[in-house]
Amino acid sequence: MNPPLKPNSKVYEALERFLIVVENEDFVEGHEVLEPSWHAFKKLPESLNDAFILKGLINGATALALAKKGKIEGAKRVWTTFEKYAPLIELSTSELTPYYRQACRLLQHKKRFDM
Repeated sequence: MNPPLKPNSKVYEALERFLIVVENEDFVEGHEVLEPSWHAFKKLPESLNDAFILKGLINGATALALAKKGKIEGAKRVWTTFEKYAPLIELSTSELTPYYRQACRLLQHKKRFDM
């Protein structure tokens, strides 16, 4: 069960959309829906951890998109960025953390290539 969405929150909406499109294996769209939030967070010093987490999730979706196209070596390279930032989720005190955890688990579940 997802945490309740806050009204008018673009980040919550983006994370909710990310979960839906990744579940449906539209990995390119997963990248696209998180990118504006990532750009916004990386401009705020107090939100850098969130920016790094979103960067990891974006790279996870990108890796899965590459793998889906048969570009396994590229997928493996990009997946390492996801793995680099995924541990930050457990250090996060953000109210977004439940979404981050769910997105991370979903990406790991959808991964179909070996490192």
